[in-house]
Amino acid sequence: MSAPTITLGISFKMYFGYAQTLAWCRQIAACLPRYPAVADGRVALFVLPSFPAIAPVLEIFADTPVSVGGQNLYPAPNGAYTGEVSGAMLAEMGCRHVEIGHAERQRLFGEDAASIAAKMQVALDHTLTPVLCVGEAERGTPRAAVEACREQIMQALDQATPAQRRQPLVIAYEPHWAIGAAEPASLSHIAAVCQGLREQLDTHPAASVIYGGSAGPDLLTRLAGRVDGLFLGRFAHDPAAFEAVVGEACSLVAAR
Repeated sequence: MSAPTITLGISFKMYFGYAQTLAWCRQIAACLPRYPAVADGRVALFVLPSFPAIAPVLEIFADTPVSVGGQNLYPAPNGAYTGEVSGAMLAEMGCRHVEIGHAERQRLFGEDAASIAAKMQVALDHTLTPVLCVGEAERGTPRAAVEACREQIMQALDQATPAQRRQPLVIAYEPHWAIGAAEPASLSHIAAVCQGLREQLDTHPAASVIYGGSAGPDLLTRLAGRVDGLFLGRFAHDPAAFEAVVGEACSLVAAR
């Protein structure tokens, strides 16, 4: 299975309320017929709402190519884990993606390499496409960042079988040192690291490397094909802004 040309995703984190989530999704679903590249899979979209909104969001996007997923899952198939959500339930509902290993989960909830690997295993066992978040802790060279992220990817896939390593995978690169910083990562740094990670994953044809830092209009164009897409943040809380990036992606794939 080949990866799409461009992948665009968004996680609402805990910013959106229930009604706001549904309104945003309805507006995006309504605009999709204008973008043939989304319909034919050249531009892939995924949306990660808060858990209580997953079921209605799945209904809103039911007749569209948009994939819906969870922002987290528990690193065990099932059991007495009050307040947690299993990969089995996400898959049963119809989710196709799940976010794993975000820097906030590591910083605020103590997730480490072992728990991330366990979550990856559960996701792959249930044929959920992991959105694996990676990034280096300290500012340095692109080469050092690629090596740090490569190690994180290898650790995350530590329990995966050879067949599971061929399943679709989204790598979302965001340098940890740039999160909330006054100065974001430079365009040249982003391009070099994402290109380096793509080269590291050249034996994984169903893998995409997307950038998950501060992303706004024209970033895809300015990265000149050296990244497979974007994991959008607060900029795309305005559905018109998200649609603008979808339009940009469709224009880029049409020109190739």
